[in-house]
Amino acid sequence: MLRFLTAGESHGQALVATLDGLPAGLALDGNGIDAQLRRRQGGYGRGRRMAIESDRAEILSGVRHGRTTGAPIALLIRNKDWVNWQQTMFVEPDMPADASGSRKVPVTRPRPGHADLAGAIKYGHTDVRDVLERASARETAARVAVGTIARQLLAHFGIDVVSHVAVIGSAGLPAERVVTPAEARAVPEDAPLRCVDSDVQQRMIAAIDEARDAGDTLGGAFEVIVTGVPPGLGSYVQWDRKLDGRLAQAIMCIHAIKAVGIGIGPEVAIRPGSRVHDEILPPADEDRAVERPTNRAGGLEGGVTNGEDLRVTGFMKPISTLMKPLRSVDLTTMSEAPAAIERSDVCAVPAAAVVGEAMVAFILADAFLEKFGGDSIDEIERHYGATRDEVRRRFARPRSTV
Repeated sequence: MLRFLTAGESHGQALVATLDGLPAGLALDGNGIDAQLRRRQGGYGRGRRMAIESDRAEILSGVRHGRTTGAPIALLIRNKDWVNWQQTMFVEPDMPADASGSRKVPVTRPRPGHADLAGAIKYGHTDVRDVLERASARETAARVAVGTIARQLLAHFGIDVVSHVAVIGSAGLPAERVVTPAEARAVPEDAPLRCVDSDVQQRMIAAIDEARDAGDTLGGAFEVIVTGVPPGLGSYVQWDRKLDGRLAQAIMCIHAIKAVGIGIGPEVAIRPGSRVHDEILPPADEDRAVERPTNRAGGLEGGVTNGEDLRVTGFMKPISTLMKPLRSVDLTTMSEAPAAIERSDVCAVPAAAVVGEAMVAFILADAFLEKFGGDSIDEIERHYGATRDEVRRRFARPRSTV
């Protein structure tokens, strides 16, 4: 079983992650991890924090001479902004004499839509900073690092993960527009919002500018597309083994995500069955089991991958910190007061898409190891190759005897 835990606060010393269950013998590309961390920091509408941090993952254990050993992998991502927050975020009982930065006043006015109030009630905090530092989306940098390692495992077996931004506020691609994996891959990494349509992207930028001028924020939607997914990952036999359910939880746990779609997602509720289900046809070539003229199911049927591209969409709400804050309550006086303002973004949908890629990669890697598992890459390669050959044999088109 592949599993990970993260720790760390937004303005603490560092983020850490431990990844357990990875097989031995996988060649790891540390530069590839850092490249994904840079992608997470990009996108039009990001805040000033991104100008401070230049995230880099330090691998502390589980890797020797560039290859995994089978032991847990420990990762460290240092927060450069820590130097400005030592007087506020020190861990000792008393502030060290050499602590740098400035002392921040307690946060007592929770932001609507954030974990501030619920977290303060749950854990009994009077300074909401004890909540928001951990509840911050800064934590997703650790997830991206972990997910990139899972992504490299998948890539070893020809599985590729990409994403694109489909909607920002009221600007977005038409609902019927099906973005191909090639289109998503062709979007330059420095594109402002990683949208496949440049005209739609310009409308998205204008919407973000309008929200910024109004002291407001915007959400949107992104789609993760995975190619090369073998059939048979996941299971229909128990509720917690259904892969669509596991993927939905993985996307929903990303900060500010409020809904998830598989394939055509919510459209299934309003279309007739004839425009929802994907027909099954004889294969056009021997490398495929069957042909599907459409992929509205998003590569999953009954909680199991069917060999088509996997498609998962995340729907992100606007960020909770508004420069023109909503009404709230000061927890020290219980009187009405404007919500606290923390340094934040106007829009972070492109960043959420990168986190979405990482989480999808992690869940798929876990399901892949469940199906083709072994303690080393060599062992998994043998299992994977034997299963692939058996599927090809079973679905081979019968030859004519005439």
